[in-house]
Amino acid sequence: MSKTETNYAVARDIFAAKGIDTEQAMEVLRATPISVHCWQIDDLTGFESFDSVLTGGIQATGNAPGKPRSIEEYVEHLREAFSYIPGALKLALHAVYPVTEKKVERNAIRPEHFKFWVNFAKEQKIGLDFNPTYFSHPMAASGLTLTSPDEGVRNYWIEHGIASRRIGEYFGRELGQVCITNHWIGDGSKDYRIDKVTPRMRLIESLDRIFADKIDSGFNLDSVESKLFGLGVESYTPGSHEFYTNYVMTRNNCIICLDTGHFHPTEMVSDKLSSYLAFGKEIMLHVSRGVRWDSDHVVMFDDETRAIMQEIVRYDALNRVHIGTDYFDASINRIAATVIGTRNAKKALLYALLQPNRQLIEVEASGDFTKRLALYEEARTLPVGMVWDMFCEREGVEGSEWIDTLERKLTPKGSWRSSI
Repeated sequence: MSKTETNYAVARDIFAAKGIDTEQAMEVLRATPISVHCWQIDDLTGFESFDSVLTGGIQATGNAPGKPRSIEEYVEHLREAFSYIPGALKLALHAVYPVTEKKVERNAIRPEHFKFWVNFAKEQKIGLDFNPTYFSHPMAASGLTLTSPDEGVRNYWIEHGIASRRIGEYFGRELGQVCITNHWIGDGSKDYRIDKVTPRMRLIESLDRIFADKIDSGFNLDSVESKLFGLGVESYTPGSHEFYTNYVMTRNNCIICLDTGHFHPTEMVSDKLSSYLAFGKEIMLHVSRGVRWDSDHVVMFDDETRAIMQEIVRYDALNRVHIGTDYFDASINRIAATVIGTRNAKKALLYALLQPNRQLIEVEASGDFTKRLALYEEARTLPVGMVWDMFCEREGVEGSEWIDTLERKLTPKGSWRSSI
């Protein structure tokens, strides 16, 4: 018996004494996909041009060596990252990652331009999600896309959104699992705006046109993502949380996307989930980590990430909440960042699955708030890490040793500051 198996046997008995089935928890974890965002690997440069610069209210900060310089190198880095992540996965692509011989305009992208990724997904036995790229483009130079007063600009991006949905449908049909096509725009105003309604009316019209085609929700499901502000649009964002909440509640053509970094610093997504789940709504979740602002830091195994996963598990909502990651940090090794954040999201989900949730709910319902607090606090120190190590071993993925393994691969000297 290995050390991991010995430790797990102890942990299993500790959890069993509290009525928690570790085997069942690992089975649920194994079957629950986390959608890994593709853009941490290359700072969202994409394949249109490896010299492209991010614009449109977002920014990748840092200049760590090791950014891929070709499609081949990018895919090599992505494969390496996936090799350290246990359990089911999806890959969330942005529209700027087509594999084509010639550059294709974004309003003309087609399923065949992403056939490479379908083949990759089949090889990896994963699903795919998609994101239209409404930024970093000459047609977005004004900072406005779907809310632009210029009809030509607005139509261009509407066509891009429509084309993206068709690609999402293609992914779903080919891979046999739903693709979430997530729509986020960086439109807004740097300074105070007098007329705040007109841009939002344009956004309603644009979204209605994008979602007009009926697509089987078993293949493609659209989500709309709010944001508090972006770089250069600090004062006003048409696509706010309140706007998209009202949009999804008055339409049946999309679901809400909640990004953990897109709110005021004191707002917690974990507090918002139950309000949507109470109405039977599905949710796309982007797990990120904002530091003072929407800085897209690498996901940690922190209080908020655990609280989010606890909310999902307590309401038995894993079939209604689609979990994905969304961050990009160019100050550290990009492969390692992809692994760290995704493993932490999965670890937080395991933590939630290994809580005495039923007992806590029953004690709360009885009105014994003293016992509720005592049980909640005692559960924090249950040996989740021992179960996580067992899960990794069963999935054929290294536990904490992955750090040393990747470090040895980076350079002959084991430096974290270089590429594979």
